[in-house]
Amino acid sequence: MRTRMKFTVMTLVIALLASVLAGCSSSVKSEGKKEKDLQPIIVEGPMPIEAENFAAKLDNVEEETSGSFVFYKGELDDYPVIVMKTGKGMENTAAATALAIEKFNPKAIINQGTSGGHDPDLHVFDIVLGKRTVNLGSLKTPHHDEGEGIHPKDWIPMDLMASEGSAGEDPDAENIRYFKGDEQLLAAAHAVKNTYDKGKVVDGTIGSADVWNNEVDRIQWFHENFGSSVEEMEGAAGAQIAEAYEVPYLGIRILSNNKVNGGEYNPDTAEANQEYVYEVVKKYIDRQ
Repeated sequence: MRTRMKFTVMTLVIALLASVLAGCSSSVKSEGKKEKDLQPIIVEGPMPIEAENFAAKLDNVEEETSGSFVFYKGELDDYPVIVMKTGKGMENTAAATALAIEKFNPKAIINQGTSGGHDPDLHVFDIVLGKRTVNLGSLKTPHHDEGEGIHPKDWIPMDLMASEGSAGEDPDAENIRYFKGDEQLLAAAHAVKNTYDKGKVVDGTIGSADVWNNEVDRIQWFHENFGSSVEEMEGAAGAQIAEAYEVPYLGIRILSNNKVNGGEYNPDTAEANQEYVYEVVKKYIDRQ
């Protein structure tokens, strides 16, 4: 009887030890794999003043260039973060975003920087979270014969992704294409709104095009017809490429000026936006 009890106890002890050791081994392997396989978060900024302040906040930064694009590869709270200086414009941003996705397989992308206001209720230093992003330069003109003039307010939205046929002939292409901001990135941005005290932080529509609009009537036309809160020259291109690769994406843009209500340009907005985006990235990392 005692021998049998000793055998049973010994068997249980061995089984428990084996379970603990297996658990430890599994934990070590899991942790090692986790550290090795972490996907970086990419923060895009077009110009030096829209990227380098954020890059300076990272630990263990290494700089890498590819073509004209600059990548500042570092860590934030021991998590890999890459700040990418894309250069200005839609083409630069599309190319830089595709390159970054192919090279680094990111967890998420935040495109951030300055912008001009379209909404009269927004002011310099207010921040717009891109619940939607739209290409304001994707337009089709109606037919007019020679001598009939130019009528920009009659131009029609053109969705280049509506079909593989000619966008000029496809009536389904005469719609506005909006790219939705990622819900988890938006949630992280909402969670740290109280850390920003230089202005409002609101959800809105970010408009992008390789056009610098200074005509107030034109700005108001976009605001009324496209729902644009602000305009810049990059976000929709990055959003389109991120959607093609199914990478979570969010635009975060601060108003550096607003012609519709007299808000004058202030370059300090670029740094203020990066301070806020830094808090967004920290919160997003904390939730992974």
